[in-house]
Amino acid sequence: MKMDADLLHSPAVGFAEEEADMNDWELPLAFMKKRHSEKIEGSKALAQSWRMKDRMKTVSVALVLCLNVGVDPPDVVKTSPCARLECWIDPLSMSPQKALETIGANLQKQYENWQPRARYKQSLDPTVDEVKKLCTSLRRNAKEERVLFHYNGHGVPRPTVNGEIWVFNKNYTQYIPLSIYDLQTWMGSPSIFVYDCSNAGIIVKSFKQFALQREQELEVAAINPSHPLAQMPLPPSMKNCIQLAACEASELLPMNPDLPADLFTSCLTTPIKIALRWFCMQKSAKLVPGVTLDLIEKIPGRLNDRRTPLGELNWIFTAITDTIAWNVLPRDLFQKLFRQDLLVASLFRNFLLAERIMRSYNCTPVSSPRLPPTYMHAMWQAWDLAVDICLSQLPTIIEEGTAFRHSPFFAEQLTAFQVWLTMGVENRNPPEQLPIVLQVLLSQVHRLRALDLLGRFLDLGPWAVSLALSVGIFPYVLKLLQSSARELRPLLVFIWAKILAVDSSCQADLVKDNGHKYFLSVLADSYMPAEHRTMAVFILAVIVNSYSTGQEACLQGNLIANCLEQLSDPHPLLRQWVAICLGRIWQNFDPARWCGVRDSAHEKLYTLLSDPIPEVRCAAVFALGTFVGNSAERTDHSTTIDHNVAMMLAQLLNDGSPIVRKELVVALSHLVVQYESNFCTVALQFIEEEKNYTVPSPANPSELGNLTPVRDSPAIPRLRSVNSYTNIRAVTTARNLNKSLQNLNLNEEGGPAAFSPGNLSTSSSASSTLGSPDNDEYILSFETIDKMRRVSSYSSLNSLIGVSFNSVYTQIWRVLLHLAADPFPEVSDLAMKVLNCIAYKAMMNARPQRILDSGSLTQSAPASPTSKGTHIHQAGGSPPMPSTSSSSLTNEVPKPPTRDQPAPRPPYTPTLGGQAPHSHQFPRTRKMFDKGPEQAAEDGDEPCGHRNYISATLQTGLCDWSAKYFAQPVTKIPEEHDLQSQVRMERQWRFLRNARVKRLSRSITQKGVSRLDDQIFINRNPGVPSVVKFHPFNTCIAVADKDSICFWDWEKGERLDYFYNGNPRYSRITAMEYLNGHDCSLLLTATDDGALRVWKNFADQKNPEMVTAWQGLSDMLPTTRGQPSTSAHSLTRRVSIYLDRSKQGAGMVVDWEQETGLLMTSGDVRVIRIWDTDREMKVQDIPTGADSCVTSLSCDSQRSLIVAGLGDGSVRVFDRRMGPNECRIMTYREHGAWVVKAHLQKETDGHIISVSVNGDVRFFEPRTPDSVNVLQTVKGLTALDIHPQANLFACGSMNQFIAVYNANGDVISNIKYYDGFMGQRIGAISCLAFHPHWPHLAVGSNDYYMSIYSAEKRLR
Repeated sequence: MKMDADLLHSPAVGFAEEEADMNDWELPLAFMKKRHSEKIEGSKALAQSWRMKDRMKTVSVALVLCLNVGVDPPDVVKTSPCARLECWIDPLSMSPQKALETIGANLQKQYENWQPRARYKQSLDPTVDEVKKLCTSLRRNAKEERVLFHYNGHGVPRPTVNGEIWVFNKNYTQYIPLSIYDLQTWMGSPSIFVYDCSNAGIIVKSFKQFALQREQELEVAAINPSHPLAQMPLPPSMKNCIQLAACEASELLPMNPDLPADLFTSCLTTPIKIALRWFCMQKSAKLVPGVTLDLIEKIPGRLNDRRTPLGELNWIFTAITDTIAWNVLPRDLFQKLFRQDLLVASLFRNFLLAERIMRSYNCTPVSSPRLPPTYMHAMWQAWDLAVDICLSQLPTIIEEGTAFRHSPFFAEQLTAFQVWLTMGVENRNPPEQLPIVLQVLLSQVHRLRALDLLGRFLDLGPWAVSLALSVGIFPYVLKLLQSSARELRPLLVFIWAKILAVDSSCQADLVKDNGHKYFLSVLADSYMPAEHRTMAVFILAVIVNSYSTGQEACLQGNLIANCLEQLSDPHPLLRQWVAICLGRIWQNFDPARWCGVRDSAHEKLYTLLSDPIPEVRCAAVFALGTFVGNSAERTDHSTTIDHNVAMMLAQLLNDGSPIVRKELVVALSHLVVQYESNFCTVALQFIEEEKNYTVPSPANPSELGNLTPVRDSPAIPRLRSVNSYTNIRAVTTARNLNKSLQNLNLNEEGGPAAFSPGNLSTSSSASSTLGSPDNDEYILSFETIDKMRRVSSYSSLNSLIGVSFNSVYTQIWRVLLHLAADPFPEVSDLAMKVLNCIAYKAMMNARPQRILDSGSLTQSAPASPTSKGTHIHQAGGSPPMPSTSSSSLTNEVPKPPTRDQPAPRPPYTPTLGGQAPHSHQFPRTRKMFDKGPEQAAEDGDEPCGHRNYISATLQTGLCDWSAKYFAQPVTKIPEEHDLQSQVRMERQWRFLRNARVKRLSRSITQKGVSRLDDQIFINRNPGVPSVVKFHPFNTCIAVADKDSICFWDWEKGERLDYFYNGNPRYSRITAMEYLNGHDCSLLLTATDDGALRVWKNFADQKNPEMVTAWQGLSDMLPTTRGQPSTSAHSLTRRVSIYLDRSKQGAGMVVDWEQETGLLMTSGDVRVIRIWDTDREMKVQDIPTGADSCVTSLSCDSQRSLIVAGLGDGSVRVFDRRMGPNECRIMTYREHGAWVVKAHLQKETDGHIISVSVNGDVRFFEPRTPDSVNVLQTVKGLTALDIHPQANLFACGSMNQFIAVYNANGDVISNIKYYDGFMGQRIGAISCLAFHPHWPHLAVGSNDYYMSIYSAEKRLR
């Protein structure tokens, strides 16, 4: 039989004739939502660099013009004709002085277009002193802001290599050098310098050298106080200086007569004018007929009016230069030059044009910081096209007055952006049009489309949001919130949700600009679709998150009433965020809480506690938790409300979802902090009670003797550690947190005794700060808590505790005790923190009384270390290792070589002067809760800030995790729906495999199986098999022993995995199911304490992880089973156990329905409880109406029937569509003893087959009151299974054989011996199971062996 092996290796081609079963695609999947696959925590906050920490303004401008009109400098030979225009004025057209003043005034006007508010000072043909006076006065007035120094040196010699520029003497008879070093000193920093002269690059070089020299002088002065510089005012650092120079050190300015002489200044200050002239001078301009230089002067419009031709060109120019810079420059440089200072940004945009134009005349403008070359960038072609389109209309506009057609530039760029969005792959360069999209937001015409595309871009993920913020989108979308256009609402809400999901610091900007009002109005607008209201409420939840100004503003804006109205909205995400938003607005903000009280917010939130969506329940618990967690003054009214809320929350104790229970612990911890003293009292009472009351301990080693003979094999496989446990608890002992209160005793001096660290857990994760803020020890061990939990359930506490027994505080303490024993480690860990924190406070507060009352202390025995624990202390200073103490309820992983536990030693009771034996290496005077000898804390020290110590460390990350939804792509097709994705291909492969397994196995079973004794697998399991379960489609079988699960590949005969299930020592695994067996399989284990755990990643080289766990049956107290017995008795019990089942109990039985996602659970209880795994909540309790336990469950979703076999021999049939009183539709009482198995066939007219311990197999027709057929098999039946396809059933007996029968009751095989060399006799059968499809039977026996039998080879 070649099955899965070739299936695994065959290419999909092999499946050509196969059709995947359509039903597989339609089957729902359990526990595969995000909350199961992800860690519940927020995303790592990206450091956002888009916010300018230091926005700057250029407040003062020095315009220094050295023109000396009419006199050419000696070192420049000018051509004839030559470039003459300065600031578009011909200096020779008027008297030299007039020309100079006009040029100065014009230059100032040109700069004022870019920065109208600055102070301008002209210095025309100055002397050194005038420059000094000008610069120092501007710096004095500018303080820390930026100053601009513009130098035009067309009338003086070129700069020198020594770093000097030239000015004049008073009489204009000499050129005087001015050192750049001095200029730096006068100008200070931050400054910007513009040099329009030949060889300007020299100045840039000298400037850098002088700046470096300054840095060195500063360092010397800092080290050496006697240095002359040290006494002087320190020279300013030149790091923040920017320079723009017209050409390289060796280049002359162009002298082309068609160009202005100050070409560089023209490019920087009148870019459109020069760009159009330059365009006309190119050869390509001949393609635009009728355009002359004169015509260009007549372009209608104003630069700042975007509706006019000139304004539109200016707008396009801004967009293009911004885009080039954003695409070419490193991000931080772009931020510094193009976003920090408006004037600097304009000059640099225009500098890109200067580079393009001047390079065409062999001149290379220089900047510091240096920019990469941009003159060849492709966007310049878009500029040429825009100019071309504009100029081609000019003749008709000017001559005939026709209307101006707007440029298609922005629409085309948006299309390019749209193409990038729709066509691209995931990992690629960002779209170059992003800065243009920003510009388009200014235009009414394209705004809607631009916002839509921007939203789609932001939806790509947090990286896209960061990019958009770095381009500078923020002020634009903030301003748009003032718009009243309804059509923008959905888009703006979407964009803001994306921004705030990535960077929540924007909350302050929104409140400052009244932006929150926009979102309040969206939330209140019932015509808005639910998803937009969800985003609005998410935004508001961010605004009020730990930000009191935001809370205040939103409270004024009626947020609470708005939210309460939407609590019952059908959209689950909206309900979830409404609850989170409420929880955040009244978090530590009392006015909001009282507003909530007036609107009965807490009562309205109660309805969400039973919401079908776990995340919504979770959010409601969060909101109620912060509602009671306000630390303002208490009144009777508020205490009543708190109690009311607490009791409502307590009902979620057995919620099916661990995220809800985790949130519940945190919510209750707020209450505990609030009423700390009351809880301390309760804690002390429970601690006392626990000591005085001995629980009939179910952890009695002999009680489980029946299934645990002494291990004789020395080679015990090491168990794999399991993720969920490694993270949370020490792996060495699952819950060995045995830092019990019992270790408290008194020493000779009568002071508090050493708090022995004997059982400290070695795992760093388990030793979280619980005992006290500076202490790594648990005060209450898991065992103590578990004992308290069970004491409180059935002792007569009333008499001991008095009236307060049923007080709210006692009830909540009990809830926390239960949560501390939660099967999901993260939940129990949080609850342990809260309990230990209060126990610690209670002990601290109660210590003075305790010293006097020594009697109460001597009764408490410390955890007695086993022989293993005591060797260590001879080593002296080494820390004690974790020891397995007799009171520890944990099983060790890796398992110790022998299965039975060390015999409990008599408890060690110290006398008044005695000390716990394993703490003697510390000095006797050691304080009670400190770490060790070196840090003795003061005896009565109250740990400070302890109140905040719970609440600060306790949080679940639910809100941040929920917010991740908005940061991730919302509009993208999920991978599993993408037909080409790997996920989809893998699923398809699995479904084809399933179809093939079904087809091949059917062909075998249809031929009829005449024998079933061919042993195809045998191996020794690490523990005694108690439950076996075949995977329906691959070659994996799960074998559970008492508390661990082993996976075998039955075809290859190898072990795949072995891991610890995490159940307490006194419980055992009694049932297993594969969930989603047709697809991504999960394994569900049920233990007889009522806990259900679901695992993933088993048997595939990864560490098994717990997906979820919950208390399926809460009232199954393990102590109801297993009478304490002596070890002599246990031998006889081992034999008689199967015949006298009532002593043992059925444990927990389950049946799983993949089609509906329902899980039926029952066992040692009087109900059948149905769980909906999709909602993770209990949907129905069906009373069984019997006084005995349920031993077997089988259901059929088609007919909504459930069949239960019971311990009293009855078989009961229930119809789950009917009410609890009439749903039992049939009871068969034909068996006289314990029902081993009741099976409901899945066909429409399928029979019920049931078998009892006495071996009578009965067939019932659900509609008739009596059995239709009876077969008698072996007596003393211990296990039985029925093959769903092949009409076979197999019986395992305690008499060490297996009989396989066909439907007529004929024995087809009897198996008594293992195949193999020795042919050893089979052990007593502990479990058996058929494969759901193949004719394979798995058998586990008490001798640890696990074997699989199949039909004879010729069939397979």
